[in-house]
Amino acid sequence: MYTTCIFCHGDLGRNERIEALPIGRRIAFDGERGRLWVVCRRCQRWNLTPFEERWEAIEECERFFRGTRLRVSTDNIGLAKLADGLELVRVGEALRPEFAAWRYGDQFGRRRRRQMILTGGGLVIAGGVVAGGVAAGVGIGGFGWLISQLANRIVNGSPDAVVARVPTADGVLPVKRKYLARTAIVESDRAPFALELRLKRGTVTLDGEHATRAASLLMPATNRFGGAPQQIQGAVSRIEESGDPSAFLSTVARLAAPTRVPRRGKSPWTGEPQGGLLALGKVERLAIEMALQEESERRAMEGELAELERAWKEAEEIAAISDNLLLPESTERRVEELRARGGVGPQPAGPA
Repeated sequence: MYTTCIFCHGDLGRNERIEALPIGRRIAFDGERGRLWVVCRRCQRWNLTPFEERWEAIEECERFFRGTRLRVSTDNIGLAKLADGLELVRVGEALRPEFAAWRYGDQFGRRRRRQMILTGGGLVIAGGVVAGGVAAGVGIGGFGWLISQLANRIVNGSPDAVVARVPTADGVLPVKRKYLARTAIVESDRAPFALELRLKRGTVTLDGEHATRAASLLMPATNRFGGAPQQIQGAVSRIEESGDPSAFLSTVARLAAPTRVPRRGKSPWTGEPQGGLLALGKVERLAIEMALQEESERRAMEGELAELERAWKEAEEIAAISDNLLLPESTERRVEELRARGGVGPQPAGPA
């Protein structure tokens, strides 16, 4: 297999994932027709691989494509990105999209452990201040209020800390932590939901793409302690019950409607009735963050699919001509057998 692009002579790169084809950082494959290309990242042209090197590599590519969490597809072409940076372009009938729920257990679990360590350390320091004051003969009542406020900030965070800088049509909007309890998810006519932010300067309403982008920035602040395993599994179940993350997001406005009016507990900072995003249940908040993250990644990858599909059609025309000129009759029969079986098979024998 050549290591440079036959069109621009640029380096095709290497990968450590596909043992049968260690060349390339973006590999395209068509299991039905038995085609395998290495896509040049420099000129975006598709380099057809020699026929005898394809079959085992195509099987590996199919297995990794199905196993990765991050993939999107149209009717004819799909794109998957593996953890090590290798990209796979799959030509053929789209696979059913899957919500890769398993990755969130580790993500939210790490966040939970980190915040518990930080909070525990802060409380130990606060306790040391109290003990030191008592040892010095200062009565606890003398600075009890100050210590309680310090402990409150350690556990709940500073109310005036900016937790997100939200892009809007009028510029970037800094959102403080205390405003999370005044930010409501509401219904929208042109998007899954809209956001109402009741700030010091007044109410700001975000809709459409601005709302989903703002929510994706704000939800991690509402979930600063991550989630316990049972809470994470509950969030996953909410999304799976809806079918997929996109369908779940379409229900978010209805789910959050009761929280528009403060109702659940007291604000740790103002003592006012708790409302907005913080009034949502823990499971609901985790599910919303999960779904928003999945949708953000899906939209980013879908932007590449149209260009990939155009490039594939051009490359397929060339590949069909090339294979028909070079293949012996025995190999053509083998391809037909594999098509009849509905998948790729082992590497065919060479010409007799």
